[in-house]
Amino acid sequence: MKRHLISAADLTRDDAVLILDTAEELARVADRPIKKLPTLRGRTVVNLFFEDSTRTRISFEAAAKRLSADVINFSAKGSSVSKGESLKDTALTLEAMGADAVVIRHHDSGAPHRLATSGWIGGSVVNAGDGTHEHPTQALLDAFTMRRHLAAGAGRDLSGRRITIVGDVLHSRVARSNVHLLTTLGAEVTLVAPPTLVPIGVERWPCEVSYDLDAVLPESDAVMMLRVQRERMNAAFFPTEREYARRYGLDGARMARMPEHAVVMHPGPMNRGMEITAEVADSPRCTAVEQVANGVSIRMAVLYLLLGGAVLDEPSAPDESRTEENK
Repeated sequence: MKRHLISAADLTRDDAVLILDTAEELARVADRPIKKLPTLRGRTVVNLFFEDSTRTRISFEAAAKRLSADVINFSAKGSSVSKGESLKDTALTLEAMGADAVVIRHHDSGAPHRLATSGWIGGSVVNAGDGTHEHPTQALLDAFTMRRHLAAGAGRDLSGRRITIVGDVLHSRVARSNVHLLTTLGAEVTLVAPPTLVPIGVERWPCEVSYDLDAVLPESDAVMMLRVQRERMNAAFFPTEREYARRYGLDGARMARMPEHAVVMHPGPMNRGMEITAEVADSPRCTAVEQVANGVSIRMAVLYLLLGGAVLDEPSAPDESRTEENK
């Protein structure tokens, strides 16, 4: 049984399809008058957020509460962390409180992996976004949304579907997780971005790279627009916002070049008027709001499978420190 979800790259096709199928079942809870299941009653889930977030934290909190888990929200601001407490001491405190799962969002890449492999805590660790590294549950909810629109049905993957991811790939943990997961599910992924926003070493990623958005739109089954992350930029990566919008923004004219069945996606929050126009964001083809709703179902599935005892394959990087303790 997998104890942690740190990277989308750790998931096999069967793992990913199991999570998507489980989320499909759990999504039915949202249609009930009482949106609760007793599955995780008595379990404690801690949301450990060292980085500001609204939709991800609330989504995990709603998911845990719908499974009847006890939820503790921990924000670095105003806590002992702001007084200089280390990640280790924070983790030991959570272990002493009996945390069964820790959902961690951190500004440093690798922090969730460190927490999972250190032996500081005995519970499961879920990566809710670390630096510019990965955000696996966002990729899962994106794949869940795509499957509903493009390949409906339990047990189905995304084989043969062409997915285009556009924008600030360099700073995007969402893009990295999606490339890993979507290719695992059989999709063909193309990244579109200015040369300055394409990561070094991208040629080793299992995807294609293009600098011409108009050329790939007619062949795309789904187009995912990424937010330009100004807060992570310490240099001029493109001349002006207007120039970026002209070359890499999605407007009504560009959306019209997409196939009729194709959908527009955005992980949020949106910079309206930059990577996406209001016309596109508010159109029936845009799934941004649907993605938020699907996020609760996916995170319910992840917590259920990690804490509910479902058997999955072993993770690619076994927890050696925990193994030594159990000898």
